[in-house]
Amino acid sequence: MNEPNQDIEVEMVSTLYIVTTPIGNLDDITLRALQILKQVDFIAAEDTRRTGLLLQHFAINTRMISLHDHNEQQKTDQLIPQLKQGLSIALVSDAGTPLINDPGYHLVKSCRQAGILVVPLPGPCAAITALSAAGIASDRFCYEGFLPAKRKSRQEVLQALTEESRTLIFYESPHRLLDTLADMVAIWGAERYVVLARELTKTWESIHGLPVGELLDWVKVDENRSRGEMVLVVQGYRTPQKDEVAISSEVKKTLALLQQSLPLKKAAAITAEIYGLKKNALYKYSLEQQVSADSAIK
Repeated sequence: MNEPNQDIEVEMVSTLYIVTTPIGNLDDITLRALQILKQVDFIAAEDTRRTGLLLQHFAINTRMISLHDHNEQQKTDQLIPQLKQGLSIALVSDAGTPLINDPGYHLVKSCRQAGILVVPLPGPCAAITALSAAGIASDRFCYEGFLPAKRKSRQEVLQALTEESRTLIFYESPHRLLDTLADMVAIWGAERYVVLARELTKTWESIHGLPVGELLDWVKVDENRSRGEMVLVVQGYRTPQKDEVAISSEVKKTLALLQQSLPLKKAAAITAEIYGLKKNALYKYSLEQQVSADSAIK
């Protein structure tokens, strides 16, 4: 029987290993990933400097080559013959799972076309990590990656996703977060529920969910809330039920102010008249809020 920590040699012949690496916490790397990184002939890394720090931390001395968006096609043409000759290669990205918004597609496709074995190792992925903690339906979801940088193109993509019923997952950069949330409010309305998962697995990890209009205001309050690496998990479109009314944050605020000096039914009627909504729907909403408040007090 092998000792628990004893390295197990595996056959490394003409194989491309897709190796996931930590997205923040180095302890998230798997034992299998460490074993493969030690035993392959060399590692194809998106950023050799960043991967070098990971290898140094775990005392791994395997040779590295650079494979990124700008040289992948060229490197693939060089690597396929070496793999055919019996070499083994580990593909890694800066962090997380390769090919998920990272280089590697052309290499993997070429390997499969050439009959070279491709072996994926499960492990960290920011999109799945965020989804698992978002509290939004996870049985059906759609990964969309980064939205376009230009506003018009970004709005076109969001418009096309307006009635997508699956949970949506986006990556976003700090300097575009506010613009993206503002576009979501403009196109989807302020009530669509969105979770902002930031700096996952790191010291300043934050997972915060609100209707997107409120989330936009929440982010604006503190510039630190728009720093770091971010994932947006968005509740899918839900078909309105019969007689259901969308109650915006502005409507809720008006209704609450009127209820301070008027009976609930009267406040609902005036609010409905101001915004052109159904008074019965607002009255029902007010009753539900009152019941919830009473239950909280008890």
